[in-house]
Amino acid sequence: MSMVDKDPLQNGVILISTFSDEKSLIDLSNSLILEKRVCACVNYTAIKSIYMWNSKLHHEREFLAFFKTTSDLAEKLKTEIEDNHPYDVPEAVIIKMSDVSSEYFDWMYKNTHDMTEIS
Repeated sequence: MSMVDKDPLQNGVILISTFSDEKSLIDLSNSLILEKRVCACVNYTAIKSIYMWNSKLHHEREFLAFFKTTSDLAEKLKTEIEDNHPYDVPEAVIIKMSDVSSEYFDWMYKNTHDMTEIS
């Protein structure tokens, strides 16, 4: 049984973004988790990217980040990332978690909504 009294339309989401350096990703993630409380977790890894920018093909090392939150905070998280991202045009792709365990959702919800109890 879920500990969170969940709205049936509420679910988890993952917002995907890329960063040029680890420090900017960590600084923003710390703020989003601890201060803004708009996401519960960020997973990230180093990647290689190939893309067009200013009419030039780029081959770059970047960091791919998965920001996990609840659907009611998705747009707020997206805005925070877009407003505080080091890129001029940051990636901010939201993927809906159509099937997430109730325990994991509870953990995400408590870490983004309940100021008194953090697991």
